[in-house]
Amino acid sequence: MNKCGYISVIGRPNAGKSSLLNWFVGEKIAMVSHKANATRKRLNIIVMNGDDQIIFVDTPGLHETEKLLNKFMLEEALRAMGDCDLILFLAPVTDRIIYYEDFLIKNKKNTKHILLLTKIDNVNNDKVLEKMKEYEQYNTKYEAIIPVSITKQTKQSDILDVLVKYLPVHPHLFDPEILTTEHLRSIFKELIRESIFENISDEIPYETDVLINKVEEKEDIDVIKATIIVQKSTQKGMIIGKKATAIKRIGKDARLKIENLSGKKCYLELFVSIKKAWTKNKQGLKDLGYDID
Repeated sequence: MNKCGYISVIGRPNAGKSSLLNWFVGEKIAMVSHKANATRKRLNIIVMNGDDQIIFVDTPGLHETEKLLNKFMLEEALRAMGDCDLILFLAPVTDRIIYYEDFLIKNKKNTKHILLLTKIDNVNNDKVLEKMKEYEQYNTKYEAIIPVSITKQTKQSDILDVLVKYLPVHPHLFDPEILTTEHLRSIFKELIRESIFENISDEIPYETDVLINKVEEKEDIDVIKATIIVQKSTQKGMIIGKKATAIKRIGKDARLKIENLSGKKCYLELFVSIKKAWTKNKQGLKDLGYDID
């Protein structure tokens, strides 16, 4: 009988969660950025492994902070940990083990988990074995430990075949043809935000956000209007750039990402608006879709 269930993908910021999930699904759906804490909300990505269906839940990185936006992100990750059938914890091979120890504390329900030792292509085999031995002191905590490299020798089935063993026998929860339960406008938002981070210097804070004003899906073209939200006038100037060069570059990059995903043309119109200190108050967060308790 078919296996089907939810697997939350957990790890510190920049552990490679979104890159892994995009690799699984073969499409650019989850946002990838060099900036820490780029992923803000849970995102369901559906992967078929033969007749078995895995609903992966991409999550913000586990971290501690007093900022309201970051508190929302931590709550998102903790909810995902408590609501799944299995946790996939990503541990880059060069990380200290304290990140895993912190995860064990936060895993209040003791949900079963598999430890994925990532980015092993950055070190030699001796270093990989040394790190695996370091985790052995917790071998009663995890179900399995799997060293992986998504850029080299690891095959998707090397991971997926192990994961489905720990999922319940259950009919498919979603149509096997769909890749995510997210609305297209949510994916468009993340692709635009990713383009901002890729095309503007590190001076632009990760708090920069995108509000999708309108999406009109036509047969041969998507018409999208969106507003880039910043907190200061200086940031607005950086986003627009001299003679609007920066915002044109962002728009072109985002449009190509959207066209690659949708398979049709895209007309993208971008605006920039200042919303002072939106990350520091609950109403500002709510206005951009981040409800915090």
